[in-house]
Order: sequence, then structure tokens, then C-alpha cells
Amino acid sequence: MTVVRLPDGSERVFDHPVTVLDVASSIGPGLARAAIAGRVNGQLVDVNSPIDSDSDLAIITEKDADGLEIIRHSCAHLLAHAVKEMFPDAQVTIGPVIDDGFYYDFSYKRAFTPEDLKAIEKRMLEISKRDLQIQRNVWDRSEAINFFKQQGERYKAQIIESIPGDEDLSLYSQGDFTDLCRGPHVPTTSKLKIFKLMKVAGAYWRGDSNNEMLQRIYGTAWTNKADQKDYLYRLEEAEKRDHRKIGKQLSFFHMQEEAPGMVFWHPKGWVLWQQIEQYMREIQINNGYLEIRTPQVLDKELWEHSGHWENFRENMFTTNSDERVFAIKPMNCPGHVQVFNQGLKSYRDLPIRLAEFGSCHRNEASGALHGIMRVRAFTQDDAHIFCTEEQIQDEVVQFIDLLKIVYTDFGFKELLVKLSTRPQKRVGTELQWDKSEAALEAALNQAQLEWELQPEEGAFYGPKIEFSLKDCIGRVWQCGTLQLDFSMPDRLNAEFVAEDNSRQVPVMLHRAILGSMERFIGILIENHAGALPLWLAPEQVVVLNISRGQVDYAREVTDKLKEYGIRASLDLRNEKITYKIREHSMQKLPYQIIVGDEEVRTSQVAVRNRAGEDLGQMTLNALVDRLQEEISSKL
Repeated sequence: MTVVRLPDGSERVFDHPVTVLDVASSIGPGLARAAIAGRVNGQLVDVNSPIDSDSDLAIITEKDADGLEIIRHSCAHLLAHAVKEMFPDAQVTIGPVIDDGFYYDFSYKRAFTPEDLKAIEKRMLEISKRDLQIQRNVWDRSEAINFFKQQGERYKAQIIESIPGDEDLSLYSQGDFTDLCRGPHVPTTSKLKIFKLMKVAGAYWRGDSNNEMLQRIYGTAWTNKADQKDYLYRLEEAEKRDHRKIGKQLSFFHMQEEAPGMVFWHPKGWVLWQQIEQYMREIQINNGYLEIRTPQVLDKELWEHSGHWENFRENMFTTNSDERVFAIKPMNCPGHVQVFNQGLKSYRDLPIRLAEFGSCHRNEASGALHGIMRVRAFTQDDAHIFCTEEQIQDEVVQFIDLLKIVYTDFGFKELLVKLSTRPQKRVGTELQWDKSEAALEAALNQAQLEWELQPEEGAFYGPKIEFSLKDCIGRVWQCGTLQLDFSMPDRLNAEFVAEDNSRQVPVMLHRAILGSMERFIGILIENHAGALPLWLAPEQVVVLNISRGQVDYAREVTDKLKEYGIRASLDLRNEKITYKIREHSMQKLPYQIIVGDEEVRTSQVAVRNRAGEDLGQMTLNALVDRLQEEISSKL
């Protein structure tokens, strides 16, 4: 007798072994048709997988997150099947699921073209309509290697040879196409209906630049056309909002080959940077942080003591002087410990919060660089809090409160939070980990935040919280972090005098709100499509004259706006007013102030906003009041 327990608490009893599909059929024909996989005792399996003992079962359909992932994984196999039918000499390698879709890497004698992608997608649809059964079989290791070698699939043979010998080898077949995979997969190709191939890119075999460059075909797959349409719309919007294009259009910054992964900030871009930095400086000082500045270059010996040389050496830029090896700092924490170590601290001094807009360098792979979002030279809104174990929860709560204020001021309303707990390889005692994880969890709950647990994803030195933002088109950006560190203060000899006069090592909280200033500016540019809110806009107002007769008054208006702290510019060019309005609209300026003879006569100004609305005439004082109110509200 086999008892199957379902998620709603009900049970199904069978007098013989059954499959996931059998259980679905016993519930109803609709569920049997919808079933694409099952979760048996927590493990995802195919619908034809046997259940021969008492088990917990959840039946997976396309409405489940797991269901969508299985559909995408099966679409990767469908892609490989189509490529092999159309290009028999192509070799298949790997085809995993990724965010919003899938890809498959191929080795082929020529580059795939956009026309090839259209034809491959069409063939995928044809195979889907064949309604081929997708069957899983366990193969002998040597048999599987020989099979793929006979097929000319040397990459698949290599993959099998790298799999530990005690693991079962499962191969999935659909029609005459067979692929190595753990699964699970949908039961038939007809379950795969809504997909689209997106692009081709290069990818080295196993990520090693010494290996062959393969061709990676990316695709997306969904359970309904509305979701796919929404995704394609978001992609289109993302392309329009690309910070690299907008940054060039608005002359915020540029990049060039002589400084790969490093930013040349133009005057307007640097004004934006300064607005963000000054805002962060003020809010941190008001919340008890002390701003410091630490050296860019530190002796290798310090990085060895901190543990970075052992774990991060390949990402560090180095230099030599006086027969000593120095590293350009990839992070600020060891320098902050040096500041803490100057002068003996008492428990009464704690917590100490040290902040720095620290300029760091990391030797990122050239292929990973992406505009100002992924760079080699960056600045962090970095801070480290030195405290006792008893102070951890209060400090975390205060940090979360501060972080929420900052994100709200920058216009981000939705916050996603993840708590990462102790990994297998770690330092510190179990009691320390227990206290720290409990403190972080309690702080998140006290802040009334919804959060997701990431077991075993913490750093080796302590648990951490990750804070992510969702932008206006639904993309998620991980920005803020809070990491709890037992290790580095001890390694770098940080200590304080406790209440009982003993010497103790402080707990160190690594925290950042924006993360990388460069990346955060890129996120802001893309979120607002370059049309930054008034308080951040490098140029807030431009004053335009209609003819030479208003030059003096236009200058007077501009000077007055500047006196009130408004970032105003003046355009006195001998051009038609319609031309000047159109040109400044392209620059996404929040307001245009137009002065003609009527405005001079009445001592007023005509105002247009960025949306192209004519706000009519108003006095200069009324305009200033409007601007100052909008700036202070950070709308």
C-alpha cells in the first residue's frame, strides 16, 4: 500500500506503486493534463517518476514557479534538437535556465545569423507540434560516453567524463534527439508553446579563454503570451533607457579604451555625483557616522593579515616601490580597522561608525565590464560599525531605518530583502553565529520587512543581509548590504576594553546603502530614462530669451535663480525659440523659463516643464517657491 500526502493535507491511498501522473489522474483529468512535473519529498521529478513508498507530493503545473523553470529548461533542449536537425555538424554543449529564459552553447563551423535564429525558432515550433514524448533513461557511464562520441559530440563526452563515477547518468530523449540532463522535463514537446530566440553571443567553453569560443543562443519562454509580451516590452524599455546611450546623449560621462572600466565624468555628470554624495554625507552625519579618508595603496602585508591576499589576490591591482609590494585597495575595510586601532577604545566608546566615500579598484574581467554598472574603478558609500555583540540588533535596526529613508528619497518604493546564513566553511564559534543570525532576523522582523532566507549563503566570516530595489520596469537591482564580521577585527588586532577591564574584539558590521556610486547612478539614469527628478538634475532650469531685447532681463532672472541655489543656465543664442525649446527638451531639463517682451514688461517669466506643459506666466518669487518646494520634497 502506498500513501501519497498532498499539500492540502489530504491523502491518496494506492495498493500498488504509482507515478506522479497517476496521482494527478486520480484527482481529475484537468490536473492530469496540466501536470508537467512533481515534487516528491521535496525533490523535483518527472511526471512518470514512480512513487513506491509513502511520500509527500506536490503536483507541478505551469502556474508554479518551478513549472516555468522546467518549461524553460525543456525549451533549451528543444532549441538543441532544432539546431541538430538543421545543422547536423553542430555540437551541443550545455543549456541551462537563466533569469527570464534559457540558453544553449554550440560549436559550429560558422557564425549563426539572425536569419538562422528565425529559422531555428520556426523549427522549434514544428517539433513542439509533433507532440513528442520526452523520456528519461538511466545509462551506463561508458555506454553514454561511447554514444556521444559516435554522435560526434565530444563536448558531451567530456562532460560525462567529468561527472563523479558514483552518480547516475540520466539521458532524455524526444524523437531522435537525446541529451544528457538531470531533469526534470515536461512530459511532451507540445507543452512548449510560447518562446522566442533573442540573440547570439560568444562564450568560451567552460568559461576559460584558453578554450574554444562557442556560440551561445539565448531564448525566453513563458506560460502565456501576455507575460511574454510584457517581458519583451521591458526589454525594449531597457534598451531605450540604457545608461550608456543616455550618458552620452546628456554628456554625463564617457569611457575609453585607454582606461578600461574607468569613468571620465563630465561637468554635468559630476554635478549629479556631487548631489548624491552630499545627500549621503549629510544623512550619515545626522545618524552618527564619522567620515574618514584612508589611503588608496597599502602594503601587501596588511592585505595578507586581513585575508584578502589569499582570497582576492587575482582581482587586485599591484605596484612595487622600494622593493615592497603594494596593492591598490579593492575595498575599504582594512583601512577602517587601522583608524579604529588608533588609541585604545572603551566599551563606552562603542558603537563607532566610520564612513568613507572610498575609491576602490578591482581587476574585473574585461568581458564583464558594462558601462558604469560594472567597472574597475568605483567609489562605495562604505561604512563600518564597530560594536559589541549586545549592540548588533540595535545597530542593524538603525541601519535598516536609514536605508529605507534613503531609498524612498531616491524614488524606490519596493524593497526586496534576503538573509544569508552560515556557510559550510566558516570562522567563529557556533554561539557567535547563533547570536548573529538571531540578531539579524530579529532586526528584520522589528523593521517589519518581508525577507527571504538564503541558507548557507553567508560570508565565511558572518551572516549578511542583501537589499535589492525594483525599478519602474520591474528590474531588480541588488544595492545595499550589511555583513557581520567576526574575523577581520581579530586578524587586524582590533580590541576594546570591556566593562570588566578585559580586552575584547569588537564585532564589525560592513554596510553600504547605494553600493557603488557609479552603479547606483547608472540605475538612477535607467530608472528615470535620464529625466532625473529636480533635486538631482544637473541642470534644473534653463532661461531662454526670444530676441536680443530680453538679454539683460534673462541674465537678471538667471542670476536671481542662482542666488536661491537653483542650478540655472542661460541660453542667449541667436536661434529661433522653438529650436532652443526643442534642443533643451532633448536634454531632459526639468524646466525651461522663457522671457519675451511681455515678461520683461510685467517682470514675470513664462514656464514650461519637462512634459512640455505650458505652466503660464508667474513672478520670479512664485517660481522660486515652486522649485524649492519640489526640491525639498524630492519628487
